[in-house]
Amino acid sequence: MQREYPFESHYLQRGPLKYHYLDEGQGDPVVMLHGNPSWSFYYRHLVKALRSAYRLVVPDHIGCGLSDKPADSLYSFTLEQRVDDLEALLDQLDIKKNITLVLHDWGGMIGMAYAARYPERIARLVILNTAAFHLPQNKPLPLALKICRDHRFGPFLVQGFNLFARGAARVGCQRNPMSAELREAYCSPYDNWQHRIATLRFVQRIPLKPEDPEYGLITAVEEGLSRFSKLPVCICWGEKDFVFDQHFLQKWRDYFPAAEVHAFADCGHYILEDARDEVIPIISRFLADHPLREKIS
Repeated sequence: MQREYPFESHYLQRGPLKYHYLDEGQGDPVVMLHGNPSWSFYYRHLVKALRSAYRLVVPDHIGCGLSDKPADSLYSFTLEQRVDDLEALLDQLDIKKNITLVLHDWGGMIGMAYAARYPERIARLVILNTAAFHLPQNKPLPLALKICRDHRFGPFLVQGFNLFARGAARVGCQRNPMSAELREAYCSPYDNWQHRIATLRFVQRIPLKPEDPEYGLITAVEEGLSRFSKLPVCICWGEKDFVFDQHFLQKWRDYFPAAEVHAFADCGHYILEDARDEVIPIISRFLADHPLREKIS
């Protein structure tokens, strides 16, 4: 693991909880936000590629990766709480301008909810198989997610057998399937029932109806996406993602018609693994092609 993830760990204290993050390099800030059921490990190769030119901040959401994994009594696991965590971290690091967001899976909603609070802080967007809007029309929630979200056996499957994390590691790469060792690295933080609670809560909090707790916030974020349409945006997309499929990609195209789009027909959800040798140079070149002008604080 140390060879694959050779970074110094940092922690922000959030009440009784430790919030883990990487802080590598110097320069304009690039904030990378992972999803469920992964962790900052997902961005390891991108961090290595970019840290000579940028300051890279890569948190593990509370309950994920190397962050603390609390019970419900100590943490709400809401989207708003996760945005509060991110805001606290970036404020602590005095990162309040020229931010490039790199977003994957739930990281898209967390990152764009933060962007909605502080649109003047955001300079560029890199979008990787994610969403910041409601489930697209004519796109049903995949059966595997529906079972984990709604069925009484969901906690048993997710927390008891870690099936969500293990399943994602198996199907998340289509061109270059993960080795057993790599799958184990993705799943290693989620090694017992309690450590898998965030994995379950993320799925359970997918909003589908107006009465669902996160629905209103996601509506507000979606309604504000157009304000970012003039920013430089790069989209890299695995088209064989069983959740974030062409329906989601089309919605991003609709919101950001000027975006630079790279779609990979034979790749899945974990695009930074599946097409690493192509996607990392694309992101590096995109950032170089769109240098930032200094903003007034």
